[in-house]
Amino acid sequence: MGLSEEPPAGAAEDGLEDEPEDGVRAHGGALEAFGDSAEARALLGGLQAVLGDRAAREGVLQRFRAIMDKYQEQPHLLDPHLEWMMNMLMDIVQDKTSPADLVHLAFKFLYIITKVRGYKTFLRLFPHEVADVCPVLDMLTNQNPKDHETWETRYMLLLWLSVICLIPFDFSRLDGNLLCQPGQMRMSIMDHILQIAQSYLVVSDKARDAAAVLVSKFITRPDVKQKAMADFLDWSLCTLARASFQTIEGVIAMDGMLQALAQIFKHGKREDCLPYAATVLGSLDRCGLPDSSHTLLRKLGVKLVQRLGLTFLKPRVAKWRYQRGCRSLAANLQVCTQSQREPRVHTEAPDSEEGYDVPEEVELVTEQLLIGLKDKDTVVRWSAAKGIGRVAGRLPQELADDVVGSVLDCFSFQETDDAWHGGCLALAELGRRGLLLPPRLPDVVAVILKALTYEEKRGACSVGANVRDAACYVCWAFARAYEPQELKPFVAEISSALVITTVFDRNVNCRRAASAAFQESVGRQGTFPHGIDILTTADYFAVGNRSNCFLVISMFIAGFPEYTRPMIDHLLTVKISHWDGVIRELSAKALCNLVQRAPEYSATQVFPRLLSMTRSPDLHTRHGAVLACAEVAHSLCALAVLQDRPVTDYLDETAVQGLKQIHQQLCDRQLYRGLGGELMRQAVCILIEKLSRSRMPFRGDAVIDGWQWLIKDTLRHLHHISSHSRQQIKEAAVSALAALCSECHTEGPGEAGCAGLEGLVEQCLAELQSPEEMTRCGFSLALGALPGFLLRGRLQQVLAGLGAVTHISPENVSFAESRRDALKAIAKVCQTVGVRAEGAPDAVVCRGNVAQIYRTLLACLSDYTTDSRGDVGAWVREAAMTSLMDLTLLLGRDQPELIEAPICQQVMCCLAQQASEKIDHFRAHAARVFMTLLHAAGPAGPTVLHVPHRGELEKLFPRSDVASVNWVAPSQAFPRITRLLGLPTYRYHVLLGLAVSVGGLTESTVRYSTQSLFAHMKGIQNDPQALESFSEALLQVFEDNLLNYRVSVPLLRMLDQMLAHGCFDILTAEEDHPFCVKLLALCKAEIHKSKDVQKLRSSIAVFCGMVQFPGDVRKKVLLQLLLLLCHPFPVIRKTTASQVYEMLLTYSDTVGADVIDEVMAVLSGTAWDEELHLVRAKRNHLCDLLGVPRPQLVPKENSAHRWVKSGRTAQEPPHLPNTRPRGRGTKMAGRRC
Repeated sequence: MGLSEEPPAGAAEDGLEDEPEDGVRAHGGALEAFGDSAEARALLGGLQAVLGDRAAREGVLQRFRAIMDKYQEQPHLLDPHLEWMMNMLMDIVQDKTSPADLVHLAFKFLYIITKVRGYKTFLRLFPHEVADVCPVLDMLTNQNPKDHETWETRYMLLLWLSVICLIPFDFSRLDGNLLCQPGQMRMSIMDHILQIAQSYLVVSDKARDAAAVLVSKFITRPDVKQKAMADFLDWSLCTLARASFQTIEGVIAMDGMLQALAQIFKHGKREDCLPYAATVLGSLDRCGLPDSSHTLLRKLGVKLVQRLGLTFLKPRVAKWRYQRGCRSLAANLQVCTQSQREPRVHTEAPDSEEGYDVPEEVELVTEQLLIGLKDKDTVVRWSAAKGIGRVAGRLPQELADDVVGSVLDCFSFQETDDAWHGGCLALAELGRRGLLLPPRLPDVVAVILKALTYEEKRGACSVGANVRDAACYVCWAFARAYEPQELKPFVAEISSALVITTVFDRNVNCRRAASAAFQESVGRQGTFPHGIDILTTADYFAVGNRSNCFLVISMFIAGFPEYTRPMIDHLLTVKISHWDGVIRELSAKALCNLVQRAPEYSATQVFPRLLSMTRSPDLHTRHGAVLACAEVAHSLCALAVLQDRPVTDYLDETAVQGLKQIHQQLCDRQLYRGLGGELMRQAVCILIEKLSRSRMPFRGDAVIDGWQWLIKDTLRHLHHISSHSRQQIKEAAVSALAALCSECHTEGPGEAGCAGLEGLVEQCLAELQSPEEMTRCGFSLALGALPGFLLRGRLQQVLAGLGAVTHISPENVSFAESRRDALKAIAKVCQTVGVRAEGAPDAVVCRGNVAQIYRTLLACLSDYTTDSRGDVGAWVREAAMTSLMDLTLLLGRDQPELIEAPICQQVMCCLAQQASEKIDHFRAHAARVFMTLLHAAGPAGPTVLHVPHRGELEKLFPRSDVASVNWVAPSQAFPRITRLLGLPTYRYHVLLGLAVSVGGLTESTVRYSTQSLFAHMKGIQNDPQALESFSEALLQVFEDNLLNYRVSVPLLRMLDQMLAHGCFDILTAEEDHPFCVKLLALCKAEIHKSKDVQKLRSSIAVFCGMVQFPGDVRKKVLLQLLLLLCHPFPVIRKTTASQVYEMLLTYSDTVGADVIDEVMAVLSGTAWDEELHLVRAKRNHLCDLLGVPRPQLVPKENSAHRWVKSGRTAQEPPHLPNTRPRGRGTKMAGRRC
């Protein structure tokens, strides 16, 4: 028996299954050849050189693995290169002088290649001469099965041995004389191989898989099967019976035995395996594998069962199977030229069905495979489905039809989704193999149509996506398996179902699978209506976006009459009541679109059903029905207006009354309460909005009062609504109120026509003072959404009320969301009432109120409130920037003279500050607003006048930067924003923002902001005046934000970096430079009485950097550092000592050369975390060495003490905190000195 073995049992159909159809090989990627061959050759040729260096060896392995992994999807590209790679590595393995580590390394590379290409292809290249038997056996014998570093060697040796086992010589000829000593027999090669295989079948690594391959090749040899097959099977079954899948060792043993048995019954001849098949089947049945929790064991059990079934049945090709064409293109062309298709001729004549007895064991095999179809794991179900197809192909027609009937029993709604999925896979296999005859198609198509929409709700999610995906696979397989005339009766149903799944399925994989099945059907069948047109729109990429499918693609497909009603009916019966709220909303919007394709059907059939569904006890159905009623009614009314027809042509009196009663019915049944009430409130608010915009004849009706009550009640109790749906409900209620006021309460232009509106503005203003934040949010947005006729005459009152909401007070400091929404409302109110320079302040935005509006908006740019959610003030600042932009653009377009120069300057400077701060999103938003105002222009030129330094700004920030620059990226934003430091008007505000960024914590922000700042500083080093101006602005920022932790601590970090980077080297030429003197005073004031460790540490670094300034200020800086050496916190004392030591190394000229060694010795040799009284003496000694006066205790009238310096009067305020005495005597544990 050589490499070209006789085809084993089952090989006739299996070989056919594995071949690529029409010889086509896919080139899905961009790779067209093994382009890394030169590098791979270099890596393999250099193994000897990297053997001694572990790091280099790992690097070479990693690189080769990366090269091979690129070809995982196209492994056939490696085929022309496998031989030379194998030869290079085998030369190392077969060289007896190669070190053991080099051999192991070579096998690692062989395994990597095998993993990518597959061992079946790679096996043929192994040397398989008689001379290779003993060397390979010796190498395997010398391996240590417990060495986890060399498992690749054992795996590849076992595979190599499995190829050698195919040599066409009896192994007994290689044994020679087995009698080595009197009374001792040497083990034969056959026994040796069998012993090795058995030992590796129970190991825990991948060598177990290779051992199973070895067994299948070895046991099925003619000379071995007679002597060892029965014993090996007996040993395998005994091992299987003793093992338990409750233990790890048992699972490993069972895995090895099952793999070996499955491989033997796959590769062995039927006549050799048949005597043992019944025994193996009985033992397998007693193992109870379906009850195991191990997926792999159940899969192997199903695989073995199907191989046993194929062994019981004779290899035959069923005469009764359905055939469509041939795999050969030439044969298909020949058939097409004939007037009638001729039956396919097989190389092996099938056995006659007459008198063919099917063994009883086949019934058990079929039963086990049907059980496998319902397994909980996909791989088991897929293996069982393939087994069903293979076994049914050898059964008589009647029995095969019984198998089909049993598979169809899986499609019962009493079965689980696993059974439905397995049934779909089995039907696809049966159809693909021609075992599903046309008479069965009506039953099969019926269940497949159900499977295409199968979904079951379980908890917070659903199951069934895999069922729908498999049903698409069935449709794909049927398109290839059957002639068009066979599927013609079902084309309408299948095409509609596939289109519906393509556009309306929730899962993207199912949509793409349905699109692929539809495409296959169009290409293979050619009978699907408008197939090409649909395919070009609903292709693989287009269906990836769910909203696009529901709202765009569905509208296009519904233009074809064959699909319109099925799509509408599917949305009505399935998707409107879907468990996912997003799907219900999309379905309602899709119905709104599809109504235009079938208005009469929608008005007479769809809308009445929707109205009845609004009374459903099911929450999801009720919610979806209300949404759909809103959308459909709005669409029908819009269509009537478009066609210049009365609304009653589509919505009769019954429908109108049904719409009016929805709110009252829900209210009477108390369905606005609880979690379900949240959904219904949102849905009814949308209904109110849509009906209002549809101009339904409800003006003056009592239902308006009910709707108003619902909107107000919803806005008033937003804090009772769950946070995840609060925003949606708030927006829906505000939109409903705006539409209701605009459309249903006006009799003439600008006239209020309903008593219900009286006091509406006053009610909203009163609610702005609510102690609940969400109530303020809702009514702020409601005021912003009111129509202009309600606001005129009350504008000052509305602006004052909204402005009050934006003010921060102790009781509402955390109400950031209400401040944000109030700012949005202010901008909307201004846009609603319009601008007139000389108008009345109570009616329009004018000269009398514009300044106050700007003050309100600009004040909110300084909102840096933080709480447990983080920087919530950023929401307020973002809304303020947006509102400033809207207001400024509005004024610039209508009345540009109202934008005064000081206000414009303040707006632009504040935006520049926000554009240089640390949070990426808000920095980018500020930059976009800044650029928008800078480049806003009309026919007469720029619309925003008085922008400071406009000419320089337009050069620094050209219009092209608006679209090309990614302001979110710090690497692009900071180099541009720091250009503003060169403009005096913007310098202060940009420095204020940069201080927070440079001294922040985010690595990318700190890096790029620091680089940009240093680049600017480098550019002004030769300009003393510019440096002086910069220094003054920097000190002003520090002074203005003294004791403001948000700015001061990052500013100290920024100062530390600037001092260390030499940004102020020019200023060090002058003694007691004013910059350093003022900086010292500010730093002392900042840390006065502070117990914040981060602030103190940052100040220490700044003090150390200030030592480079000469004069008396240096002594004062040293005194501050020496005071900190006796700080109450040990961590501060240690930090100070460490940084002073580093400072002396950097600025060695600050201390006399005669004392510097002693100073550094004291700093490094003292344990500064000891008790204060121990380190104080060391500190005082340092004072003497550095020529700094020792701090002294000065008694006070209240017996407290403080340390003062020489030259300071007792009346001077201390720069370090006083502390209360603790303990005995005058010891003060909390003092700083």
